[in-house]
Amino acid sequence: MNDTIELDWFEKRMALAFLIVFYFIATINLFAQKIGDISSIIGVRDNQLIGYGLVVGLKGTGDSSSAFTNQTLSNLLKNVNVKLDAKDIKSKNVAAVVITAKLPAFARQGDKLDITISSIGDAKSLEGGTLLLTPLKAVDGKIYALAQGHLTIGGFNVGQNRGVQAHFTTTGKLYGGATVEREIIYDLYHKSTAILSLKKSDFNNAVAIQNLINKTFHKNVATALDPRSIQLHKPKNMSMPEFLAKVQNITYYTPQENIVVVDERTGTIVARSDIAIDPIVITQGDMIIKITKRSTMTDLADIFQKYHAKPKDIISILETLKSSGALKANLKIN
Repeated sequence: MNDTIELDWFEKRMALAFLIVFYFIATINLFAQKIGDISSIIGVRDNQLIGYGLVVGLKGTGDSSSAFTNQTLSNLLKNVNVKLDAKDIKSKNVAAVVITAKLPAFARQGDKLDITISSIGDAKSLEGGTLLLTPLKAVDGKIYALAQGHLTIGGFNVGQNRGVQAHFTTTGKLYGGATVEREIIYDLYHKSTAILSLKKSDFNNAVAIQNLINKTFHKNVATALDPRSIQLHKPKNMSMPEFLAKVQNITYYTPQENIVVVDERTGTIVARSDIAIDPIVITQGDMIIKITKRSTMTDLADIFQKYHAKPKDIISILETLKSSGALKANLKIN
C-alpha cells in the first residue's frame, strides 16, 4: 500500500459504528499450541444439571397469575404444614424459575457450583430475590446438587438516549450457589488406555500429533484412529494421570489459518493483520478504492477507520475482495 491509493467517499463524516480487531502473529513460535488446548480426553467432561424452583422476596415484580407458580408455592407450604389452595394465592413476590449449572468432571461432594437462574413466568424482575432450596438433576434423573441463595442480577446497559436500563433482570447468577451432593465416578487411575479427541477434524493433524507424542515418549504410545481420535497407551513406568498430563503439555506447531470473521449484527471484524490483499479497484456506491500495490489488512483497516466506514460498507467490500480472489483468506460471516 502506498500513497497512490485513492478513496472518494460521499460522506466522510459518518459516525463510526464498527469495531475492527486485528491480531498479529510474527514468528512461528506464536503458532505453538499445547495439545491440551486443542483436544480433550473422552469421558472426562462437564455434565449439565437442571432444576425447577422458586425465587421469593421480590418487591411486587414476581409472577402475576401463573398457575404453575401458585401450585408450586402451595406444594411448598404443605411441606411446612401450611395448607393453602393454589387458587387462594395472590402473591406477586414469588417467581417460578429454571436453574442450570455445569457439574465439572471429578467434582466431589461439598464442591460449590455457579448457577444461572432464569424466570419462566411473567415476572418483571428477579432483583433482590432469594432462591429456595432446589435439587439439580442430570439426564439420568438423579439429584447431583442442591441450590439455594440470594440472586445477583448482572450489570446495566446504557441506552442510545444515554439512559441507564437494567440488563436481563429476569435472569440472575448465583456464584457458588449450589453444593455437590452426588459424585460421578470415573476411575481414570486404573485405566491403561485413553482416547484423545481433537477439537478439529483433520487427518494431517491427527497423524502429526500421533508422531509427535510417540517421539516425545520414544515409543509407540499413540495411534491415530480417525481424523479426530488418537488412542493412547499408558507406559508401564507412570500412572495414567501423570501420562495424560505430559501428553497435554506437549507443544504442537501448526500453520495459522488465514481467516476473516465478520459479525453482521455488531459490525465486528476479526482478522490477522498480515493477511495479504492483491492490487484491485473496488467501487461501492459513491466510494472508490484503488489498491495499486500488494497490501495487508492493516493498511485496509487504517483506511476504514480514517474515513469512518459503516459496517455494511466494510462487509460488502470484504465480500467483494474474497469473490474476486484479491483477499488471501477465508471469509466467515456470522
